[in-house]
Amino acid sequence: MSERKYTLVEAVNLALHRAMAEDDNVLVHGVSGDENALGYFGLAYYTENKGKLKAVPIVNPKGVAVTPSEETVKAGTYVPLARPIFIYVNKKSLERPEVRRFVEFYLTNGGELANEVAYVALPSDAYQQALARVRAGKVGTAFGGHNETGLAIDELFRRELHTEPQEKK
Repeated sequence: MSERKYTLVEAVNLALHRAMAEDDNVLVHGVSGDENALGYFGLAYYTENKGKLKAVPIVNPKGVAVTPSEETVKAGTYVPLARPIFIYVNKKSLERPEVRRFVEFYLTNGGELANEVAYVALPSDAYQQALARVRAGKVGTAFGGHNETGLAIDELFRRELHTEPQEKK
């Protein structure tokens, strides 16, 4: 089967006729009922509805077509669409006992909770490293204020944290 290419006008028309919904179940229903429909939602909804849906592979920055799965997300090959979920906490807010307890709860139970809702959990040592950073009072971002995709979680923990945007290298 040959790949269908769209002109700019066709792509704009497709975008204008899209259906948006906050409820992914509505999107699953709409996409599964129309063989020409295209939907975008999280891996959890795709996995839950694999029998009704067909995943479209994306070509990652290495030029490899990859379909979504827990394995490709964990391997860091399903990029740029897969991304980890982070929380950022203001250092002053972290001084509040209830905020500190919440963040510690999140980092202690995050992997288990992610699995319960069919999200892909971070490697367990990532939660431990993040918890150690919080307990040491370290805050900031490993991204330095720049949008990056395809980074392994362990790479982020090797980086210095920044609280101000850094010049792109």
